[in-house]
Amino acid sequence: MKSRLQFFEKTRGNIKDDILSGITVALALVPEAVAFAFVAGIPPVVGLYGAFIMGIVTSIFGGRPGMISGATGAMAVVMVHLISEGNDLGSGDQMMGLQYLFATLILSGLIQVLAGFLKMGKFVRMIPSSVMMGFVNGLAIVIFISQLGMFKSHGEWLTGEALYTMFFLVGLTMTIMFLLPKLTKDIPAALTAILVVSFIVVFGDIDTSSVKSFIVAGGGEGIKAGLPRFDIPSIPLSINTLQFIAPYALILASIGLIESLMTLNLIDELTETHGNGNRECIAQGGANILNGLFGGMGGCAMIGQSIINIKSGGRGRLSGVVAALSLLCFILFASSYIEMIPIAALVGVMFMVVIGTFAWNSFKMWNKVPLTDVFVILLVTIMTVFFDLAIAVIAGVIISALAFSWQNALMIRARKHIDQHGIKHYEIFGPLFFGSIELFNAKFDIKNDPEEIIVDFAESKVVDQSAIEALNKLAERYLLSGKVIHLRHLSPDCVKLIKKAEKICDVNVLEDPNYFVAIDNYRRASNKV
Repeated sequence: MKSRLQFFEKTRGNIKDDILSGITVALALVPEAVAFAFVAGIPPVVGLYGAFIMGIVTSIFGGRPGMISGATGAMAVVMVHLISEGNDLGSGDQMMGLQYLFATLILSGLIQVLAGFLKMGKFVRMIPSSVMMGFVNGLAIVIFISQLGMFKSHGEWLTGEALYTMFFLVGLTMTIMFLLPKLTKDIPAALTAILVVSFIVVFGDIDTSSVKSFIVAGGGEGIKAGLPRFDIPSIPLSINTLQFIAPYALILASIGLIESLMTLNLIDELTETHGNGNRECIAQGGANILNGLFGGMGGCAMIGQSIINIKSGGRGRLSGVVAALSLLCFILFASSYIEMIPIAALVGVMFMVVIGTFAWNSFKMWNKVPLTDVFVILLVTIMTVFFDLAIAVIAGVIISALAFSWQNALMIRARKHIDQHGIKHYEIFGPLFFGSIELFNAKFDIKNDPEEIIVDFAESKVVDQSAIEALNKLAERYLLSGKVIHLRHLSPDCVKLIKKAEKICDVNVLEDPNYFVAIDNYRRASNKV
C-alpha cells in the first residue's frame, strides 16, 4: 500500500483546492454518466441527473468527505435487465421500464438507509487486506478497459491519423498531469491538462472525438436540459409489482453499499483519515430515494472520480458539492462548452487514475505473504474484471474466512498431566469451533482416563454452537463411562448455553484457580448427598 500512498499528497485541503478539484471531477463525470446511461438503455440526461443528485446528497450528508458518488457501471448493468423486463410489463411502452427503475431505486434506497440505521457499515472493516488489494487492482483494470472504448468510432477501432491524434492528446494530458505537480502544487494538474488540451484542439481545429460527438454516437442529442422535476413513479401499486422490483432493489442496494464502503475504506487509507460507514449508508440510500423521485438513474460511490478528487487536492465536503453543482450548471447553462472538450483529455485523466489506483506493490508481495492471500488477490482481481464487484468481494471474503478457519482448526491442542490426586488435567489451547471439533475430540482418551478429569479452557475460547454441542457430547461420553468431568474457565456466555453439560458434569467459571479447593468442595457436597 505504501507505493500507492506516495502517489497522493497528505494535504488537509483548502477552499481553493476543493473548488478547483470539484470542477475537475465534474468534467470527468459527464462522459461517465452519459456512458452508463447508454449501458442501461435510458436517456443521457437521466444519467446526468443521477450523478448530480448522488453527488450533492452524499457530499453534504455522507460519511466520507472527499468521496465522489454518481452513476456507476456496476449498477447500470443490473438496470439493463430491470428496464427491459419493465418495458415488457408495460406492453412495449419504453417509458414503463424507466418508471419501474425509479420505483426500484426508492425501495433500494430504503434498504440502504435501513442498513445504515442497523450499523451494518462497520462490517467493511472486516474485509481482509488481500480482498481490498484485489478490489483496487480489479477496478483499475476495469477503468482501463472502459477507456479503450473511447479509441473506437462507430464501433470500429481508430486507425491512421485519427489514432495517432488520439494517442498524442492522451499522452499530452498524462504528461501535463505528471510534470505539473513537480513545478507547482498550487494549480490542479488534472483541470489544467483538460483545459490545455481542449484549447489546443479547439483553436488548432484538430479533428478528434469530443463529448458532443460521443453523445451523438450513442444516440443522444446533447447534455442540455432543465432542472430535475419531482414525479411519483407511474407504476401499478400491487403485490406483483413489489415481487418484481424487490429482488432488483436488493441487488442494487447490495452492490451500491459494497462499492461505496470499499471506496470509503480505500479513501481512508489514501488520506490517512477515518470515514463513517453507517452515515454513508444512510446518505447513499437517501440519494437513491431522491433519484427515484426526481428522475435520476441512481448510483453509488465512484472510485475513479474519488481518486481524481483526492489527487487534485479535494479533501472536504466542498469539493463534492462543487462537483455536483458544476455538473448541474453544465446541464443548464454551459452544455455547448462542455460538449467541446476532447474525449482524449478525459481518457488521459482516467489513465492517470488507473496508475494511481493499481496496487503495484502487490507484485513484490507474492513471495512474502501466505499463498492463500496471493490466491485471494488474484481471484478478486479476476472476478472484478470479468463478473461483478459485489460477487468478487463476497467470494474473496468467503475464501479468506475459510482459509482462516482451516488455519485456526489446526491450532487446537491439549497439554495433559495427572496430579498427585490421580486427577487428569486437559489444558486446552486454541479456539474451539466447528472446524476444530474433530481434532479436539481426538485429544481425549475416555477409555483409559482416570475416574475424574479436569478440562481447563483458560487458554481457549469456545466460539460457536458446534463447539458447545461438542462439549455436551464429551460430557455424556464420560458419564456413560462412569467418570466425572469438570469444565473450568468457560466464559459466562458459554456456561449459559451449556444446559445439558450442567446436569451431567461440574461447570464452574468463578472458582479459585486452585482447582483442588473446588474439587474438595465438590467431593464434600457429593458425600453429603
